[in-house]
Amino acid sequence: MAKNATEKAATPATITLKHLAAALAEDHELSKKKSEEILTDMVGRITKHLQDGERIRIVGLGILQVRTSAARTGRNPATGEPIEIKASKKVAFRPAKELKEAI
Repeated sequence: MAKNATEKAATPATITLKHLAAALAEDHELSKKKSEEILTDMVGRITKHLQDGERIRIVGLGILQVRTSAARTGRNPATGEPIEIKASKKVAFRPAKELKEAI
């Protein structure tokens, strides 16, 4: 039976670092603690490289990089009053072709 447009879509499951660590531990005969340490270290290293302005390319997953947006003038939507928007940095992710095809 088809869903009505008014019905909400089911919220997808959230997989955490602990879930990934447990799966890796089981598949590679490691302790859960050791696999969690490895993943936590990997996240820390990725963060450090991004802080240094480097791009991270993970084959099969994609590219992570920091993009900067310049300061600009915007408008308050409620009042129409001009406001200054500060310059900011954001992490951008560009998925790899393999990931796009897999999904």
